[in-house]
Formats: sequence, structure tokens, C-alpha cells
Amino acid sequence: MLCAISGEAPQQPVASRKSGNVFEKRLIESYISENGTDPVTGEELAVEDLVDLKQARTVRPRPPTLTSIPALLSTFQNEWDAIVLETYQLKQQLAETRQELSTALYYNDAAEKVIARLQRERDEARDALAKVSITSNGANGSNGDAMQVDGQGLPEAIVAKIEETQKQLSSTRRKRPIPDGWVTEESLQAFDAKNTSEPLYAGSQSLAVDESGDLVLLGGSDGVAGVYSLSQGQVTQTLQCGSGSVVDALWYGNKPVLALSTGSVKVFDNGEEVASFDQHAGVATALALHPCGDVLASVGVDKSYILYDLVSLKSLVQIFSDSELTTAAFHPDGHLFAAGGAGGAIKLFDTKSGENVANFESTTQTAPLQTISFSENGTWLASASRGQTSVSIWDLRKMAEIKTLEMGTAVASVSWDYTGQFLAVSGQGFVAVQYYAKSSKSWSEPFRKALNAVDAQWGPQAQSLLALASDGAISTLST
Repeated sequence: MLCAISGEAPQQPVASRKSGNVFEKRLIESYISENGTDPVTGEELAVEDLVDLKQARTVRPRPPTLTSIPALLSTFQNEWDAIVLETYQLKQQLAETRQELSTALYYNDAAEKVIARLQRERDEARDALAKVSITSNGANGSNGDAMQVDGQGLPEAIVAKIEETQKQLSSTRRKRPIPDGWVTEESLQAFDAKNTSEPLYAGSQSLAVDESGDLVLLGGSDGVAGVYSLSQGQVTQTLQCGSGSVVDALWYGNKPVLALSTGSVKVFDNGEEVASFDQHAGVATALALHPCGDVLASVGVDKSYILYDLVSLKSLVQIFSDSELTTAAFHPDGHLFAAGGAGGAIKLFDTKSGENVANFESTTQTAPLQTISFSENGTWLASASRGQTSVSIWDLRKMAEIKTLEMGTAVASVSWDYTGQFLAVSGQGFVAVQYYAKSSKSWSEPFRKALNAVDAQWGPQAQSLLALASDGAISTLST
């Protein structure tokens, strides 16, 4: 039985109640009075935690070296020399440790300064990128004018067109009856996948259906897009977009319009590129067409949205915001433009002035906005954030979120039908339709299909749904 401090047999042995270690009583009491801890484990230890151990009292014979004064002096000298040598070694180790610590602190301070400088340069570069002004020389010289930036405003003719469109649509929208032959809740329950095309364009992100309901516009990650005919079951036009992937697509009459990851917005006619707008400094993330049919909007990661005149094929104005913009939609009357931010907020802009008139911010959805869609009733807006499993319904009159629809898996797209009764939702492993009954003011889900879809759009009379897979395969869901 040896003392854990001195390594020798204790004269008055005690044991710790907590660790069970044995100590010489005078040594451990002295250590506790100075440190209050167990010297072996470092745990808190008090004198009361020590237990006296009883052992047979033995008298050890004095060693021969301690039988005379000269022998004692020699022993004391040897012990002193050993202590001096140990002290010298400890001082050497302390000096080396201090030097290593000083070097480590120097390197850490230098690394922090470099990181701070790089972060400052990154923020300055991002700020400069958000405010950069680019001059575009469009294809065939069709849009070679320099773009206009915020502060210059829209031309009077465009403002008059927006005002006339709003006046006309807002006066008739609430009185519109549900068209004959429109889909019903009962017929939706009978929807099923009738046919699915072969994979067309890998990396597809969105599709657009023309007014006839037969031609579908989509593109892939290799910079190639195409027009797919549902009746013929084949691609009837191939559109070469150059470098970059196709991010979004829509129809301007019978002309395809595409947004690319390079920041370009391209307009095609009969398979040929007729205009290319290159104002975005970064990815052009989404497109939206104004209800008047002649004004196009695009948003991008450069924190701006741009309006274009598709008649003259010229850019009109560029409006900057305080965050990256990821998705976009025009109000059914055209007087408001909604853009989804990277922070999860929905920013509402006055179309004519470009003023940010309102922001919708959800307490549950803070990821970048994935998709937004205005209801045809003019008062509701549906949105979903990237990676989120729910859809938020916003009321423009109350400026608040009035309903959350839980879908179970991540939502990729939302799309209201013309009547504002049915909301098509697609995402990871499903395509579904949410139905709002005005009579009972309640929501239900009359249709759900297990189908991976990155986008879903309504067909003619909402009698079909077109679902797009990420490999470019198009599934037609109908009765």
C-alpha cells in the first residue's frame, strides 16, 4: 500500500471516499488545503471525504547510510542535487512550452487577420456584383441598347399598358364564372398517369405549356432546350442556348423564352434565337410574364429583377433589392410583382414604380423561396421554401399567412388553376392537388400520386396535369 503522492508506504494512511486512492495523511491534507481537489482525478475533495486506514505499526530499521553525520550530509547533498536538476529540467520545459504557445498564438492571430480580410473582400465583391451595370449586345443587334438601372423608370407607353391591363382585369375578374367543362373535385379523384414520355433533357427544372395545351417547353443542364408535342409524343423543335443550364421557361405567344444559369434570357422564334438579354450578373433564376402579354420579368442572384419589352426586344428597367431573388410571379391584375428572396421573404414591388411596397416573412420558412404562385382571386398567394415540406397561403388583404398545408415531403412547385379553386403541388415523391371549398371554407386533397416531380402545370380546362421529372420525362395525369 503506497501513497499516491509520494510513492512510499504511508505512516498514517487515508483513502478517498470518491476515488479510493490511498494517501499519506499529512500530504493529502496539505494538498486539499491549497487546491481542494483530488491530486489524481482532479475531482473536488474535502478532508471529510478521507477515511483513516488502520495497519500494523512497524518500525523500519534505519539504513546504514544514515547512521552518521557525514553519511546524512552526503544523503542530503544527493537529494539537493536531484531537486536542483529536476527544477532546471522543469524550467527548460516551461520555456519551450511558452515558445510553442507564443508561436501558435502568432499563427492564430495571423490566420484570423487573413480570414477577416478575405471576408471583407468577399463582401465588397458581392456588393459590387449586385450593383454592376452590364451593356448587352444582343443577337443580331436586336437588343443592343444599354440597360436602364433603377431610378430611370418605365416608359410612359409601358406604364399606360400596365394601368389599362389592371383596370380591365380587376373590373372583370371577380365576376368571371367557372368555365364550362372545368375540372371538378370529383373528376380530380379519378386522375391517373395516362402516359409518360422518355427522358428528354437531364437536369430539367421547369416546364411551360402553351395556350393550345399541346406544346411543352423545357430544357436541361447541357444548354439545350426543346418543344415537346404531347399529341405527337416527340420533340418538334430543338433550341440551342449555348453554355449554361436552362433554369426556367415560359411562352410568349408561340415564342419560347428561357432563363439560363449564365444570366442570359433568350427569346426564340421558329427555332431561331431572336434576342438575348445578358444583364444579370450571375444566374437568372426565374421568369414571369405580365398579364398584358408583352412585358417580361426576370430575377437573379445579383439581387435584382429586370423588366423587358418583348415587342421591341429591349430591356426597360433593372431594380435592385437587398437579397438574392430566386423566384417570381406577377399579380393577376399586373400591378404587383412578387419576388422570392434567398432569406425566405416574399418581396412585393409596384410594377410601375419598382417600389418595394410590402414583404411577407414566415416564422417557419427561412430557406430560399423555391416557388410562388398568385391565385386568380387576386388576394391569395401560395409559396414554398427550398427543402421545406409545407406550402404557405398568404392573404394580401391581411398581409399575413392564413394557412399552412403540410405535404409530407419537400415541395418543388405550386401552381393555381384559372379559377383559383385548385392548387397543384409537386415535389419529392408526389404530385397532389389541394382544393379550397368556398362554401365550407375548408381545404381538402382530392388527388395525390406517388411521382417524383420538379414541376407540375395545368393543362387545358384543368382537365390534366403535366408533371416534369428531373430527367426531363413528362407524365400526363388525367381521367
